[in-house]
Amino acid sequence: MIAVRFVLPITLFALMTACTEAPSRVQTESEPDPQAEPKTMVASAVSGPMAPYLEETVEGLETAIFAGGCFWCVEKDFESLPGVIEVVSGYTGGRLDNPDYKTVSYTETGHYEAAEVLFDPSVISYRDLVDYYWTTVDPTDPSGQFCDKGSSYRTAIFAQPDQVQAAEASLAALLSDKPFAADIVTPVLPAVTFYDAEDYHQDYYKKNPVRYNAYRLACRRDATLKRLWGNAAKGGQ
Repeated sequence: MIAVRFVLPITLFALMTACTEAPSRVQTESEPDPQAEPKTMVASAVSGPMAPYLEETVEGLETAIFAGGCFWCVEKDFESLPGVIEVVSGYTGGRLDNPDYKTVSYTETGHYEAAEVLFDPSVISYRDLVDYYWTTVDPTDPSGQFCDKGSSYRTAIFAQPDQVQAAEASLAALLSDKPFAADIVTPVLPAVTFYDAEDYHQDYYKKNPVRYNAYRLACRRDATLKRLWGNAAKGGQ
């Protein structure tokens, strides 16, 4: 299913850039720089106050991959957690090498919009990340997430071999005590190649806070999470 964009009132649409819009069709506050280096997990390519920490401890860090609809939102939600060092928006699970945003959004490549989470397991465990993930998504929707519909917006946990047991245990625990009646359709899948999204997608919520917050509100992401999870909902914090 090719991704489709939710129809918004014109006054609100004027304030925002939907996660489903291709970059060639919108005006963002920070236009893409074709010469910009992509955001990456490689420590030597990271600048700013986090660089020395990454350079010293990168061998002790681990990664996790989650698909939860719009990767702007997944990135923002996970970057709020203690022990999470960095989150990168990108694509995974598809048939095409080196996919780009337009191709993933407007053709059927099998890719999911996803986020790769770099974390310190001495501060937060992989199981903690999975448990948190559930409360940031609607795991009952097989067609996408919130206002974003299409195969690229489906949910999934992409687990490495040594992570599968923890991911499946978290899912089993959720199935036994979920606070809603609907079936959970989010699968645990084998982790495959993760491709970084274009630079202008990285840290979108920081670069374009007004547009990001308007999109998230109009998409009713947090309202839906509250309805599903009640006080356990973690999205948007």
